[in-house]
Amino acid sequence: MKKIIIPTSVALASMIFLSGCVVAIGTREPQDSGGTVGQQLIDLQKAKDVGAITDAEFKTQKARSLKNK
Repeated sequence: MKKIIIPTSVALASMIFLSGCVVAIGTREPQDSGGTVGQQLIDLQKAKDVGAITDAEFKTQKARSLKNK
């Protein structure tokens, strides 16, 4: 009987601990990984130059970047 109780307790404790980790990861707020405003503007200009975004998208994203600084 003792042989079953200890592994079961360890497994249950592990599941409880790991489920808490998953919940914590899912509730994080998104981080701004875009770098500085200047770097964001350079990246936007490059995307526009190669045709990845339109001029209208460029202007919208540029305004958003400048507003959030």
